[in-house]
Amino acid sequence: MPELGKYAGAVLGSYAVGLGLIAALILVSVVRARRVRRALEAAEARVSDG
Repeated sequence: MPELGKYAGAVLGSYAVGLGLIAALILVSVVRARRVRRALEAAEARVSDG
């Protein structure tokens, strides 16, 4: 690991926040994709039944 000196806390904290935000975006995207897929399957089932 490179020597960060007195800024180590700020740099590592920024990396942690950035990685946390990326993880949150991935999670939200996966949850939304599952919800949209279920809605699409329900709509397709209604169309094929009617």
